Amino acid sequence: MNIILTNPRGFCAGVKRAIAIVENALKIYKKTIYIRHELVHNQYVINALRQKGVIFVEKISQIPDYSIVIFSAHGVSKKIVEEAIKKKLIILNATCPLVEKVHIEVSRSSKKGIETILIGHKGHPEVEGTIGQYNNKNGKIYLVESIEDVNNLSVKNNKKLNFVTQTTLSITKTKNIITALKNKFPKISGPNKEDICYATTNRQIAVRKLSQIADIILVIGSKNSSNSNRLAELGKETGKFTRLINSFVDIKKKWLKNVNYIGITASASAPEILVIEVIQYLQTLGANKPIEMIGIREKKIFKIPKKLLQVKNILNDMDEKNE
Repeated sequence: MNIILTNPRGFCAGVKRAIAIVENALKIYKKTIYIRHELVHNQYVINALRQKGVIFVEKISQIPDYSIVIFSAHGVSKKIVEEAIKKKLIILNATCPLVEKVHIEVSRSSKKGIETILIGHKGHPEVEGTIGQYNNKNGKIYLVESIEDVNNLSVKNNKKLNFVTQTTLSITKTKNIITALKNKFPKISGPNKEDICYATTNRQIAVRKLSQIADIILVIGSKNSSNSNRLAELGKETGKFTRLINSFVDIKKKWLKNVNYIGITASASAPEILVIEVIQYLQTLGANKPIEMIGIREKKIFKIPKKLLQVKNILNDMDEKNE
């Protein structure tokens, strides 16, 4: 058996930044760190942070006043931010800058009273956070997940209309939905390029290339991860046997029967250690040394907030006031 590894794979700049924010906060603060929702959608990462004492919550009401809260990489609504401010929480925002970019666009449309259509998956935290940027009572934000949703959509004013997208969608499906929107609403405006992030795009391109070589494709990522699911869907669309796995433990030996080339990729929220463990497991079953595919080289880096460098002074001031 031969192992083929995609490039790029694994952590994107937004995930690296989010984890760096938590790691820096743990070093600087001498208090419990709370994170609203999972920082990123990967169980390995979440469990590792829990072991370091981080507490994950879904509601701001679960956090004691004056505590430290970190918003996940998926972003939050304006209402969540207001709740945190009311509880006098110290806020560290780990929202991916590319998600933040979508938030700014929606907020701008809201202020101008321009109706907005969001292409995304209902219930996903990024979608909920993006919808929560729109608060103009005279306008509205609509969520569409498919061309069928577009066909059934009615808006108040089709001459003042904008669209944005979730950052972790299927490239092909999203382009088709955008085409349907433009056909139905010719005056609709939107980004020159869909808001799907560079990492999601690059990993999907890599899986398409991988499908031309591999007999089966293993996507390493958690089941609640949007970009993980899109990679698994794409692999299946190419006609290749594809499975989404959390770790090597999920691999079934029967999948590998009569297989020559095993393709491996990892979602933007999956750490490289999980890839290494999968390789090691496959090698115990007789697989050869892995072959790295040539792919797009990612150089993007997102800096952590300057506020994180100032928190020690803030904490000292708070401790003095509470004494």
